[in-house]
Amino acid sequence: MDYDSVMQANLARVFGERDATRRLAALGELYTQDAVFYEPDAVAEGHAAISETVGRILSGVPADFVFTALAPAAGHHDVGRLHWKFGAPDGPAAVTGTDIVRFEGGLIKTLHVFLDAAGD
Repeated sequence: MDYDSVMQANLARVFGERDATRRLAALGELYTQDAVFYEPDAVAEGHAAISETVGRILSGVPADFVFTALAPAAGHHDVGRLHWKFGAPDGPAAVTGTDIVRFEGGLIKTLHVFLDAAGD
């Protein structure tokens, strides 16, 4: 399994996609039908709810903010990890974090997002 390709695609095509139609299409290609997205303060189940949650995140930040991987994803035994930053492409990170993904059949089954404390 190519953990990096799938997790990078998720970062770009789901979390980097402001168009809901394209984001839902990407979710259909990358996630299981019953996927669950866990944030520190919320849970979204299924493609529509995940897309809506991502849309809310993106609507609350400047249009030039992007998610960028800080290193290639690593994984084994159907669990992957990706460190990322979020902010203006040429500016400091507004936030950094780590995605932990559990895969099923090569698709994302669960995504747990861990945000770093300010200054980390």
